Amino acid sequence: MSLTSHSPALTTHAPTAAGAVRKDRALLDCRLVEGAVWDKLVSTFDGVCQEQLHAYASLRWPGVALEPVLFSDDNEPVGGALVMLQRLPLGVATVALVKWGPFLANAEGRDRDALMGRMIDTLVAEYARKRSMMVSIMPHAEAGETNRMAVMLGSRGFKSGVGVKFPMRYVVDVSLDDEARLAAFGQKWRYNLRKAMKAGLEFTVGAPGDIGRFMTLYQAMSERKLFPDYSGIDTLEGLMAMPDGTARPELFFVSQGEKTIAGAAIFTAGTTACYLYGATDDAALDLRAGYLLHWHIIRWLRDNTRARLYDLGGTDGFAGLHQFKSGMVGDAGHISPLPPTMNFASHLPAYVAGTAAYKAREILTRSRDAALATRLELQKRFRRGARTQG
Repeated sequence: MSLTSHSPALTTHAPTAAGAVRKDRALLDCRLVEGAVWDKLVSTFDGVCQEQLHAYASLRWPGVALEPVLFSDDNEPVGGALVMLQRLPLGVATVALVKWGPFLANAEGRDRDALMGRMIDTLVAEYARKRSMMVSIMPHAEAGETNRMAVMLGSRGFKSGVGVKFPMRYVVDVSLDDEARLAAFGQKWRYNLRKAMKAGLEFTVGAPGDIGRFMTLYQAMSERKLFPDYSGIDTLEGLMAMPDGTARPELFFVSQGEKTIAGAAIFTAGTTACYLYGATDDAALDLRAGYLLHWHIIRWLRDNTRARLYDLGGTDGFAGLHQFKSGMVGDAGHISPLPPTMNFASHLPAYVAGTAAYKAREILTRSRDAALATRLELQKRFRRGARTQG
């Protein structure tokens, strides 16, 4: 059972929500788009994120059907949603999941809230009412005390479901000039950055062909740290193979002499960039290479992309990550929670089966995480014991 899933189910025919569109003019025209075409088309949309890329989803969540839905108004594309269809055991129901969507082509338009509402209504009409599925939408974290997307969904009858274990997300404002951005960092973060600037390190922007360089660093770090890895790192090679003109990530590195000591893979399309994966070697900590790496990434995003925000993701409960990321956000950005998944179904059996499946998945995931954490801790103790005896 995988309820955060997507997979390469390419569909070229349009869902027949068109009939509903003609009955209710509040709904939008929608059609399905082939995966590679979708990835190129939505790479120019303001709200696109990696979870809404077919190339990412098909690798990250195999075994689940994908339906890339393009919304149009008066023949003009206005947004999209990569819908993941999870058929539950015994065929009792299907969950139509949209993770961090739907998203807008133009997030600054005066009608953006109305268009977002119409996209949600169109998804409900097609998947909940017509196809008797439970529609699940996972909203982005937003600045402020109120998450507007969660409120919009609640006003349409969506109910709160399960949430992530560590919901806080750390988002940096990358629109500031150097002086203002430096002043906005936390004092300790700024101190460590200045130390790194004096350490003789070199920052470089990688090319798609540098994926091997990054993966070598990442694999060495994983073997050294023995941490539970649920990051989806296996998707990166596929993402870096995406053609020009798509939302292919960028690679960034910090080196000491000829040796690469830190690297990061960053999603840079749209108006919010996103930290995907990072890696360091043993020397990076003392040299504070991570501070220099992210300082230059922030500047590069400001000067080379449309991004105004840089989403660092969460912390998985690690205090050190909280300290690092909160200091980077400082006074310019926001630290906000991801809302729980919001669920809607027109048919009671679909809602009951869908919510039960989410709860079962939550229990299984926590049991798996606990077992893996115990195993890794035993491995670390064995390694420390072997070093002591040696």
